Amino acid sequence: MVGLSAGHGVKHFYQQTLLLLLPHIKEALLLSDVAAGGIIGARAAAMGAMNVPAGVLTDMFRSRIALMLTGSMTCLALGYAAIGLASNYWLILIAVAVCGAGTSMWHAPAFTELAVHYPQRRAFAIAAHRSGGSIGDSSAPFVIGILLGGLSLAGLEWGGLSWRAVALLHVGPAVVTGLVILIRFTSAGAGAQARVRLREYLGSARPLFRNPTVIALVSVTALRGMAHNAFAAFLVLYMAEDLDYSDVVVGAHLGLLTLLGILAGPVMGAVSDRIGRRPVILFGLITMSTLTFAFLWADSGWSLTITLALLGVVLFSVNSIMMAAAMESVQGGSEGSAVAMLFTGGAIVGAISPVVAGAINTAWDFHGVVVYAGCIAALAAVIAALAPLREAAPAPER
Repeated sequence: MVGLSAGHGVKHFYQQTLLLLLPHIKEALLLSDVAAGGIIGARAAAMGAMNVPAGVLTDMFRSRIALMLTGSMTCLALGYAAIGLASNYWLILIAVAVCGAGTSMWHAPAFTELAVHYPQRRAFAIAAHRSGGSIGDSSAPFVIGILLGGLSLAGLEWGGLSWRAVALLHVGPAVVTGLVILIRFTSAGAGAQARVRLREYLGSARPLFRNPTVIALVSVTALRGMAHNAFAAFLVLYMAEDLDYSDVVVGAHLGLLTLLGILAGPVMGAVSDRIGRRPVILFGLITMSTLTFAFLWADSGWSLTITLALLGVVLFSVNSIMMAAAMESVQGGSEGSAVAMLFTGGAIVGAISPVVAGAINTAWDFHGVVVYAGCIAALAAVIAALAPLREAAPAPER
């Protein structure tokens, strides 16, 4: 759990970096709001395309999980190298797509390994893994904000680095992390059948497409992803362009969006292991929708800062509970595909959302994006309330 959570933190550090680079890429390439949204959309589309193969490979080759996790880091290294060297918009889109593919290669093997090892505390284990990601999400904006914006401390003045240099700096750590995984995670998948034949796999995975719980959770995850992708991308642009915040201040605020989730995620996971998935999922989605609408008034100053921090309690935490619920609704051996379906639905629909939000931002500014994201999150809560969730057996008392 600790090792996978640490690797998840590295992966999410890289995911957040792109949001901090977005205003600089937009300015350097003279992009419109729609084109800027397309960068986030291209990453999401690649994530969706890679999720299904990652899920299939996870379920068929459980003993090769370390290789898949190393492949995730390799794609992130290659993607950021390409971002740093890209000379035009289309090359940027290809580069972020490679990063998106690397991102998705992590999910299915990591979550499946945790689900198999902790069957009675599945939501807690997945939430702890999510907290590792939240540490990466929260630390990246502070670090990248300083790297881009520079530092002035005790008479020391440093002007920072270009966005291309920051992108290239990400190559080395991803390569090192991949090597560590390859060397140290040799026990991942231990005890699993070496290989499942394709016919056997298809036989176990086919019912997923008729499983009403999985279909409902795919819909909820997709809507949550639409709201988050649109809101996060244009929140960064709003702070940089409309509020004229520096890179450091933008980074600090973006970090708040996930900071409290580091502790809230495992707590919500443990609570859902005790009382059931639905109440916790509904709490997370309703809170997410309410706090998103709050940005219509909390659009600057301390009100913006505090609302961002509160939104961070639930923004990612609810995902872990939905993944646990999906895994509990399928037969053993197809957990990886269930996870892949959740992420695929979110990524495919989420790829369109930033582009739509770009058009909304051009016509009605950031407040229009807030209404758009808040309504989508509210719809996700309605579907979650009606979804036929199968409750897991309660975790044993200690």
